[in-house]
Amino acid sequence: MGGELIGMGILKPMVLLAAWTMVVWLWMYATRLPAMKAGGIDPDAAARDPDQSLNRVLPPQVQWKADNYNHLHEAPTVFYAVAIVIALTGTGDGFNEWLGWAYLALRVAHSLVQAVWNRVIVRFAFFTLSSLVLIALVLHAAMAVF
Repeated sequence: MGGELIGMGILKPMVLLAAWTMVVWLWMYATRLPAMKAGGIDPDAAARDPDQSLNRVLPPQVQWKADNYNHLHEAPTVFYAVAIVIALTGTGDGFNEWLGWAYLALRVAHSLVQAVWNRVIVRFAFFTLSSLVLIALVLHAAMAVF
């Protein structure tokens, strides 16, 4: 194939964020399954009994990965939609691509803080910064469409 398509640069950080989500999924199960086995936790019993919730019976450090995996299915879904709109309108290069990379970096930093250290104030800072980047991308998508 020839050169890159114009305006599609934002798809690179979008695809890498999807890949990062799968890395966190693997990390979650690589820590959760051994912890469940070590704790003698029956997954079916945990599903039926609210007192057996994995949040209650697994160590917090194990659940942090699961919490982050869930968080990667919240605000980033807006990023995916907006990145596609920006790419389709041909405005996904230059500053919008840079914003896409910034969003990816901030979300990965948020993930690492939550999954390893879980210092809420630091996590909140990364979340806030990534949200500001996402707001800019939403505005740019709106400007391209309207």
